[in-house]
Amino acid sequence: MLRYLPFLLILALTIYAFIDCLNTPEEEVKHLPKTVWVLIILLFSIVGPVVWLFAGRKRAAAGGGGRARRQQWVAPDDNPEFLKSLREEQEKNRDKDGDTDKGKDKE
Repeated sequence: MLRYLPFLLILALTIYAFIDCLNTPEEEVKHLPKTVWVLIILLFSIVGPVVWLFAGRKRAAAGGGGRARRQQWVAPDDNPEFLKSLREEQEKNRDKDGDTDKGKDKE
């Protein structure tokens, strides 16, 4: 069983690099076109994926001081725009309820 481990690790590395390459936007790919990187990853089983992971794509700085290039997804309860829309909707409902209550008092 242990003798299959190196082959499984190489296969896992190749699959990971292949999927990572396919999911990377074209403008983030360095040095070569994306299709060439895919061919390198698939044809050179150990070297191709390793080279892709270290040199094929622009990576974010380790410090992470700057803003992310892509906008990250924000949960609704942390999203200020969503919370604002909820407050506005609540105020509209209160105004509606207040108008109907006033109408009932007059009758």
